[in-house]
Amino acid sequence: MSSMKTAVVGAGHLGTYHAEKFFNIENSQLVAIVDPDLEKAAVLAKKYNCEAFSDYKAIVDKVDGVLIAAPTPFHFEIAKFFLKNGKHTLIEKPITTTVAEAEELCEIAKAKGLVLQVGHVERFNPALVSAKKQLKEPLFIECHRLAPFKPRSTDVDVVLDLMIHDIDVIMNLVNSPIVSVSAVGTPVLTPYVDIANARLEFESGAVANLTASRVSQTATRKIRVFQETQYLSIDFGTGELNLTTKTGEWDNFEEEIPLEFEAWELKKGDALLAEDQSFVDCALQGSQPIVSGEQALVAMKVAEQVRDEISRRLKNR
Repeated sequence: MSSMKTAVVGAGHLGTYHAEKFFNIENSQLVAIVDPDLEKAAVLAKKYNCEAFSDYKAIVDKVDGVLIAAPTPFHFEIAKFFLKNGKHTLIEKPITTTVAEAEELCEIAKAKGLVLQVGHVERFNPALVSAKKQLKEPLFIECHRLAPFKPRSTDVDVVLDLMIHDIDVIMNLVNSPIVSVSAVGTPVLTPYVDIANARLEFESGAVANLTASRVSQTATRKIRVFQETQYLSIDFGTGELNLTTKTGEWDNFEEEIPLEFEAWELKKGDALLAEDQSFVDCALQGSQPIVSGEQALVAMKVAEQVRDEISRRLKNR
């Protein structure tokens, strides 16, 4: 198979972007757009010269793989259907709403030898790809992911909406089991937690502090990583990286600390296109995706611990 027949399930904000990517990927043939609102699907389908459907089950014999950009509570049901029917599946993050659901999807994909990829798009961000080359053994990580309020994505709390991006990044950077999770959070504009802070402690001694908010006035996507003799700052939004390195010994308070400063700015690139292209390539080649279902499951397990801790604290207020 030299090309892959693809479809986008969910014609909302993210589905619209994914449809454009799959249409333009050379080894992808976009054949369908699916949305319960057939009129919305038809508008997108007309733009990309493919068919529109209101029922995702109707396309099962037309595709080799699908992108699921439906609301999070429907991820499990839709993904399970396509995986059971032998279709490669890319799911927008978070993979599901519960760990148990994510585990079941991973088991089905493994049993059928299918690609199950999850849309943790920061892994394809050129800034992170470049930064990983500088990182050896992180000791302390500070993450801030703040966004103005938007009505979409409020079917889940801010941990699954925003923080899970940074949880996935951190679990990828720190190769060590978690030994402790503490977290606080509160609802502000929705019935769910809209702002949260979590502290993750690892067996290696590393500590990560994460703050996520969807009720901020400005957007911020930054991570700072401290390791022995080095401090690295990454701005996911601008692609700016700053690296400070201790270059010599210092034992006199009257001397300047021997430091070397480096700064570079990467072209932002198209992380979403890279993500979708990777999915198609992995499906065609039978290779493992950069963000597999199993890796997304790891992030989900940590997110569930964070959510449980927040829930416990809220009940005890």
